[in-house]
This record gives sequence, C-alpha cells and structure tokens, in this order.
Amino acid sequence: MFRLDEIRRAHELVLSVLRPTLALKWPLLSARVGTEVIVKHENHLPTGAFKVRGGLVYMDALRRRAPNVEGIVSATRGNHGQSLAFAGARFGLSVTIVAPQGNSREKNAAMRALGANLIEHGRDFQAAREEADRLAAERGLHFVPSFHRDLALGVSTYALELLSEHPELDALYAPIGQGSGVCGCIAARDALGLKTEIVGVQATGAPAYALSFAAGRVTSTASADTLADGMATRVPDAEALEVINRGAARVTLVRDEEIAAAIRAYWTDAHNLAEGAGAAALAAAIKERASLKGRKVGVVLSGGNIDFDLFQRWVAVAQSAAAA
Repeated sequence: MFRLDEIRRAHELVLSVLRPTLALKWPLLSARVGTEVIVKHENHLPTGAFKVRGGLVYMDALRRRAPNVEGIVSATRGNHGQSLAFAGARFGLSVTIVAPQGNSREKNAAMRALGANLIEHGRDFQAAREEADRLAAERGLHFVPSFHRDLALGVSTYALELLSEHPELDALYAPIGQGSGVCGCIAARDALGLKTEIVGVQATGAPAYALSFAAGRVTSTASADTLADGMATRVPDAEALEVINRGAARVTLVRDEEIAAAIRAYWTDAHNLAEGAGAAALAAAIKERASLKGRKVGVVLSGGNIDFDLFQRWVAVAQSAAAA
C-alpha cells in the first residue's frame, strides 16, 4: 500500500507535532490473554485517539495540492472529527463536522473545543456522511472521507513505531471502523517485510467488514447496533476492504459485553481508560486466547474517549454487579 520511505516521511511530519506513543507490556493483561501482550497506547495522544496522525498527514497533503481550499467538511462519531479539527487549526482551514443525532456529548464538546463547527444530523453515521457530502456541494467545502490513502498513511505511523520496536510480534489486533487503522497496520507490516498476522476486530452488532471479508465484496448492513461508536459502521469502504482482504489474516467479532470486560481490564490491570473501539482489540485477544498460547501478541488501544455516563453504565455498574 505504501513504500517504507513514504511511511517514514509521514512519520517525520507526525513527529513534528506529536511524540511517539508507548508500547507497553502489562503483566496482568498478559495473564488474561495467557501469553505475552504488548499494548500500543494511542489513547495517550493529544486528541485521545490514533486518528490525529491521519488528520495531520491528510491536511498537509491537501494544503500542498489545493492551496486555495479554505474549509473542509466531514462526518464522524468523534475521533475522526477531533483529528481534523486539530489538524485544521494547524493548517489554517475551517472545519465543519457532521455527527449523528444523539452522538457522544463529550466527543461533541471536544470537537467544538478544537474549533470545529459541529452539526448534528441523521440517525447514524451513514446519514451524517450523506449530509456532509451535501454540505460540501452546497457550501463549496472540501469533503474529507472517513477512509483515504493519506489518512491511512498517517495512521500507519503508529504501526511503524510498534513493529519497528517489536518486529517479533506474531499477531497484531486492531479495531475496524472505516478501516484506516487496520489498513495502516497492514501497510507498515508489508513495508517492513514482516510476517505479523494482522487481525481486524468488529462488534457483533456492526459486522459489515467481517461480512464483507467473508464474502470478498462490500456487504452493507441495515443497522450498526453497538455501544462501541468507533466501530458503528454500516457501509464498508471498498478501497479499505480491498486492502483488508489482501492483507488481513481474518476479521473477528466481539460482543459488547466482551468489549466492556476489556475496558474494565484496561482500567484495573493497566490504569488506562479505553473507549469501546479502543478496547476491542484486547477483547478479541482474550476471546481467542486458546489459539494464542506461546505467541507474542500486539493490541492497539486506539482511543480513550469514552463518555463518563457510558463508562458508568457499561463498566462501573457491571463491575459492581460482578463483585456482588
């Protein structure tokens, strides 16, 4: 997907703004999975999630190829929008973000705080995306998709960091929303010439990519029923799916209850806050622990932007019930 020199140049750009994130082994998490586990802490970035890397690389490329563009518009459930608002401020571009109605209040507040003009529209991400596309035509804004080569190039830099430090990883689990993260992992693995298995992770209530991977073609779903909003996708991106079909070992599914248990595990075992999508990779590794014995596993903690109300509902209350 990318040459190694391309990823390294993108990494230089990212490092002009951000610091590399840590890749840590937490003994209690390794015990849960039954083998050695390395966590890539993308939750420690300034926006709380990995996508800021892609936003910076995309905006830099946009400024160079279309210097007269004054504003952009995109759709998001949160992390993509924060990344564009963060990068837009650095590159002098106005940012309009469309989020579905009932979206995370705290993610909406974060996007506004970063300077985005936030519009709430539609019942889910797909409806928000269609509204963003309409606004682009109506207002003369540049439309930023949720998946694009430059976004994937930017987020591939976290996999470059992880796999350069730990080339011995047998498997690397990454969540799938619209696909930039897992595609970035595949691209970095291939560019480095490694044999690490890349495993995509989705929620059972939003399995569009898993269904598409099994069918070998884009397969949409009528709904995306998961509290892990970063993975609530109904319509896969065809370009992303092509990369995943070619380079992923498999796409595995986890239930919301398993994601909640992984969020609790991060909180108790590593003292880190994970959002639903951020905990999905660990949830999948725990679920597949029987097949991972003796292997060294990487999991991407892709973000930590979880609303306090959801944390209480999904984690704290469940933890109290389990203790009782």
